[in-house]
Amino acid sequence: RLDGKIVIITGGASGIGAESSRLFTDHGAKVVIVDVQEELGQNVAVSIGKDKASFYRCDVTNETEVENAVKFTVEKHGKLDVLFSNAGVVLFSKPGVLETPGSILDLNLERFDRTMAVNVRGAAVFIKHAARAMVEKGTRGSIVCTTSVTSEIGGQGPHEYTTSKHGLVGLIKSVCGDLGKHGIRINGVAPFAVATGMTSHDEETAKQTEEYCETKGILKGVVLKARHVAEAALFLASDDSVYISGQNLAVDGGFCVVKP
Repeated sequence: RLDGKIVIITGGASGIGAESSRLFTDHGAKVVIVDVQEELGQNVAVSIGKDKASFYRCDVTNETEVENAVKFTVEKHGKLDVLFSNAGVVLFSKPGVLETPGSILDLNLERFDRTMAVNVRGAAVFIKHAARAMVEKGTRGSIVCTTSVTSEIGGQGPHEYTTSKHGLVGLIKSVCGDLGKHGIRINGVAPFAVATGMTSHDEETAKQTEEYCETKGILKGVVLKARHVAEAALFLASDDSVYISGQNLAVDGGFCVVKP
């Protein structure tokens, strides 16, 4: 489904990004894994194989590093077909503990600014430079962004996280109108909570996260895994979705429909 495609995956060293790196290469892509987690990222690339995957260390909040990551990809592979903008943060007051929004009266502006810098500004900067590379080569590319169920409804996470994911969906819709004339598509994939390194820092908290999701989730008999989100991202990245753009695909077992 991605034969001959060149893909950048941000946040590709762990969780949804690592699963996507493996899945995309299984479907014929060559992947550049972009992350600040250098050891993890290198390990993922090695496990996939140097002929299919490489790692590039990059902080998405640093535009120079982002520009260089895109340049590295184009110089190595000659083009860029797909950007999976997956890097993101959710800053809990206690690591690995899912939180309710808390009170706006107690909003921590340092956490707010950091969350917006990674989840919105970082995505915007990567989209900017990836799209430039696509336009320069005349590539009818695909851009996919990891959003969240919190991009559709409130009350499910910290205020700064919910705000950032709503902002990211706004960015997707705005960019859709801009890049369509170049044949470039952009979409979001909005997962329910997943037990990854972002939400769970060890096996015990991962188990707690999955139990929480099983209790809160609408669709019973299955617990959302990173692989399920990767499969949705693959659909949006590939030509299977060739006439889909500006959408935010929920991978939530109906959560947003039933609990608006």
